[in-house]
Amino acid sequence: MAARPPQNSSSEPETVEFGIPALAARLEDARVTFPATSDELVAGLDDPSIPYDVAGHTVSLSEALEELPRDRFETQRELLDLLHPVFEERRTSGAGSVVDRLRGLLPF
Repeated sequence: MAARPPQNSSSEPETVEFGIPALAARLEDARVTFPATSDELVAGLDDPSIPYDVAGHTVSLSEALEELPRDRFETQRELLDLLHPVFEERRTSGAGSVVDRLRGLLPF
């Protein structure tokens, strides 16, 4: 029997951004200016799908913005603070099928 060669463990583990960090990264790349409206954000970012959990489930920016009580944001921080509960609700609601939830429990 042969043994597998040792894995190079000096590299950092791959991280997955979802929710607010994922949206913040897109905002920085797009150079969106504030104050901004929902329509300006959707157009400026090309209505991206934002992952809201580690499994990769996504919601479009336009759909997430529709759940907010207003559509004008003075600062990026204000936008992210208002969107946090939207992403968190989706993440904790167990969105996805039963198969997706079981798949998330398995180690592969």
